[in-house]
Amino acid sequence: MNAIIETYKEIDLNVDSVKLKGNLRLVEDSKAIIIFSHGSGSSRLSIRNNYVASLLLDMGFSSLLFDLLTPKEDLIYENRFNINLLSDRLAKVTKWVSTNKETKDLSIGYFGASTGAASALTAASMSDKYIKAIVSRGGRPDLAFDILDKVKIPTLLLVGEKDEAVIELNKLAKANITGICELKIIEGASHLFEEYGKLEIVAKLSLAWFNKYI
Repeated sequence: MNAIIETYKEIDLNVDSVKLKGNLRLVEDSKAIIIFSHGSGSSRLSIRNNYVASLLLDMGFSSLLFDLLTPKEDLIYENRFNINLLSDRLAKVTKWVSTNKETKDLSIGYFGASTGAASALTAASMSDKYIKAIVSRGGRPDLAFDILDKVKIPTLLLVGEKDEAVIELNKLAKANITGICELKIIEGASHLFEEYGKLEIVAKLSLAWFNKYI
């Protein structure tokens, strides 16, 4: 299946008196829209997240990748780990997606990477009426530990086999998430899934999860 790209555009999202840059991809007869929450030091231009978004696009899923911080805010290192701030931004952008005329009729999923997984889980606990499924890639769900018992949305945790410390953190998170949750360890993969073919496995597992729960 090769989805027809209906719209690809750079957008501005006005949130909390700041303007956040985003890239919106819409496909014809879209199954849903996946909102990406990137990790610290990354952005809407993340090569890995864009790769996953492109493969999901081919299978009929629209996507929104956006900067959770402005360039000025990103200069303050602590902001990259301010889960409350990042989660609030994600929740407000989700509200925008749910009311924007081009996307308001689409179901929504989250794809969070690294610290972005913590903001995705936290935002989902705040906006669970919108979110149908979550995928975490190399995530740090432990940074959202206090709200994990409030996460009722089907959540898939993907971790590289070589990322031993993060595996343990994800096992702990899985034990505390009260909704449907699966942990899959990708053989031979490191934290960034840089090894040949590993990111494709992430995309395929994500696709299966979103197809199942959205």
